[in-house]
Amino acid sequence: MTSTRLSSHRRATAVWTSLVRGLVIAAMVVGSITAAPARVEAQGLSLIRDSEIEALLNDYARPIFKAAGVNSGRIHMRIVRSDAFNAFVVDNQNVFVHTGMLMQSDTPNQVIGVIAHETGHIANRHMAALRERIQKDRTRALLLQILAAGLMGAGVGTGNKDLTGLGGSGLSTGPGMVMRSLLAERRSQESSADLAGMRYLNATKQSGRGMLETFERFKQQEYVGARHQDPFVRSHPVATDRLNQLRRLVERSPHYNKIDSNELQLRHDLMRAKLSGYLESPATVLNRYPRTDNSLPARYARAIARYFQGGHGGLEAALAQIDQLIAMRPGNPYFWEVKGDMLMRSGKSKQAIGFLRKAIKLSPVRAPLMQVQLATALQNSGKGGLRESVKLLKDSLRTDENPRAYRLLATAYYNGGDRPKADAMTAQAYFLEGNIGQAQIFAKRAYRALKAGTPEWLKNEDILKYQPRS
Repeated sequence: MTSTRLSSHRRATAVWTSLVRGLVIAAMVVGSITAAPARVEAQGLSLIRDSEIEALLNDYARPIFKAAGVNSGRIHMRIVRSDAFNAFVVDNQNVFVHTGMLMQSDTPNQVIGVIAHETGHIANRHMAALRERIQKDRTRALLLQILAAGLMGAGVGTGNKDLTGLGGSGLSTGPGMVMRSLLAERRSQESSADLAGMRYLNATKQSGRGMLETFERFKQQEYVGARHQDPFVRSHPVATDRLNQLRRLVERSPHYNKIDSNELQLRHDLMRAKLSGYLESPATVLNRYPRTDNSLPARYARAIARYFQGGHGGLEAALAQIDQLIAMRPGNPYFWEVKGDMLMRSGKSKQAIGFLRKAIKLSPVRAPLMQVQLATALQNSGKGGLRESVKLLKDSLRTDENPRAYRLLATAYYNGGDRPKADAMTAQAYFLEGNIGQAQIFAKRAYRALKAGTPEWLKNEDILKYQPRS
């Protein structure tokens, strides 16, 4: 990387942040699922991070990305915390899925079908075409509002007022004509994404039933008022001819009757249970997973819910239930991770260290989020683990540029007396969070003190030279 060019990932992050106004990315505490701060929730949507869920989504997406000929190493699966059923893309480097979609999808194939469809948008450069139009069109401000408000599926509530408010005579106005043209273009893109998605599913020998089931499920909502529709329906209009075309393609596929493996289905059910345990109230979890259900996913959800239920002996009872899961599946890294997470949340970081180490050791893939979680536990346990935490954080950032990791590095450097590097890491964190102003303030501090030509100096120079798009 030169001093005059941002890395592609960091540049895309900043561009995406400036384009999609109203969609706020919350820097989540990594490891197991953590709720976003209330102040962020009030501003827009928030993302969550979790090793287990991201690993599963990446396993779902990887064959699809390969079949589509897109670089899977540059496309990230992002998880939006929202009860609504939705998925969308806004560029060629991120696929966003709502927790509501994950929890409402009964099978892996249903999620895979949605990912295949969204990959069709990426491969066909639909979002890039819209951005180019925004750059050229004199109604750019209106189109940018549309982009941020909901045409890509990001809109919830207020965004759709901009669409529905242009009904009737409004569609004959200048902006209205632009809107109508844009909506027609989007309908064509949706059909194109269906066709592409089916090609990817056939190429990977997977059924298209999941995709069809998803769109059939929401077809009836076309007759419901926009205010009561799921965002997925508003951003993915399901015309009758489009649905009929998709149904024919799916039913003619030689893989129509293929179903997900038992192990993949179990991982899917464990994901849904984990989301329920962390994001829903304990009462809701126990209603969804009653004590009469002794399946592994049900026990997983109840163990997490028991922790959040609190009360006398809450932590001990939750740990006991997690220990039972570990005894049943000792090779599952995420049970160990959740145990460590419970201890950390209870102020027992030192006790959590061993369980987090075990989780990282058992993980079948690189686990940067677990590394950050372990680094957090080490730092919380005293200065003795400072050097190891720095090593873990640097290693995690090689594959996952996480603002939380940069902030922990900043803390480590500050405690070690290296203020310039602390400022440099803080600048990186703010930049990834989209706060360019604060990033440049800290980058300027670090830039003056760091040795010219070092990696930290070059990255800070990149930030100082970066000009947000208006």
